[in-house]
Amino acid sequence: MGYKFNAKHATESVITFIKNWFDENGKDCKAIIGISGGKDSSINAALCVKALGKDRVIGIMMPNGNQHDIDVSKDLCEYLDIEHYIINIEGAYNSLLSEFKGQINSEINKNSEINLAPRLRMSTLYMVAQTMNGRVICTGNLS
Repeated sequence: MGYKFNAKHATESVITFIKNWFDENGKDCKAIIGISGGKDSSINAALCVKALGKDRVIGIMMPNGNQHDIDVSKDLCEYLDIEHYIINIEGAYNSLLSEFKGQINSEINKNSEINLAPRLRMSTLYMVAQTMNGRVICTGNLS
C-alpha cells in the first residue's frame, strides 16, 4: 500500500513550521515575500498569513518595466489583506546591462541576462527585509 497524501495535514504542518521558525529566528518580525502572482508565491503568502497573521506579511511586487499581469499580484495582496509595495527593477536592470557593456569587452551570455532580473529581485527582497525588520520567504518550487 502506497503513501496517501493528506493535504490538510501537510498544510497544518507547514503552518506550524513557519510559526516555530519565526519564534526561533525572527520573533515579532515580518515575512517579506516576492509576489509574482504565480502559484508558488501565492501559496507561500497564504501560508504565512495563516501562520503569522496578515499584519506580519509584506508582499513585494518587482516588475522589470511594464508587467501586463501585475493586477494578479495586486489582487492576491488585496485578497490576503497584506501590506504590499511595487518596486520596479527596470532601472537597475538596464543600468547593470549598460555598465557591463561599457566596461567588459565581451558579449553578455544569454543566461546571464536572463538570470539578472531574478537576482535583482532577491537583492531587493533582502534590502526590504533588513529595512523593515523582516525575513525573506523563499518561493522556489517546493520550498
